[in-house]
Amino acid sequence: MTDSNNSTQFFKTACNFEGSLIIVAAVLGWLAGINPFEQLFFSEQAVMVGLLGTVPLFLFFVGMERVKLESILKIRQLLSDTLGTNLYPCHWTDLFFLSAIAGFSEELLFRGLIQPWMENAWGGLIGLLGSNIIFGLVHAVTPLYAVLAMLVGIYLGLSLDYGDERNLLGPMIIHGLYDFLAFLMIMRAYKPKPE
Repeated sequence: MTDSNNSTQFFKTACNFEGSLIIVAAVLGWLAGINPFEQLFFSEQAVMVGLLGTVPLFLFFVGMERVKLESILKIRQLLSDTLGTNLYPCHWTDLFFLSAIAGFSEELLFRGLIQPWMENAWGGLIGLLGSNIIFGLVHAVTPLYAVLAMLVGIYLGLSLDYGDERNLLGPMIIHGLYDFLAFLMIMRAYKPKPE
């Protein structure tokens, strides 16, 4: 199978997986009596939160590119080996589409369902921390990556309530736009091996 075929298969699998999280959120929400779409609506404030909220995360990502710690280098190599290899042949529009699906579906599940469910059961702080411990664990490609994902999740959880409204649109935009920019950086840094 050629690199292009591998890339196409990876892209389709990633889109299908991320898209299936929407169904998971809807079904689990129905079982828990929580509508994960309830706090999702258009507002200019949420769009601004999303756009401006992406900046600190992306600057953190860029800053991590300059860190030479072995655990960070391991994460960088892992991202290059998995994402770089598979995303390198993709067009930027494919990356944008995948990022948008990931931002929408993961935020719907974690900030639209799991965080409110835990908040209802144990309060706001436990909801924020608990949902993002789970978020970190499902992203646990290395122990440090799990911790970093948990911290990013807390940031996204806090952005859910920024200003005078609870709106999933803000964290969805942050998540999707951050993923898109990170994918572009990973692709730019990836060097295919000569055949």
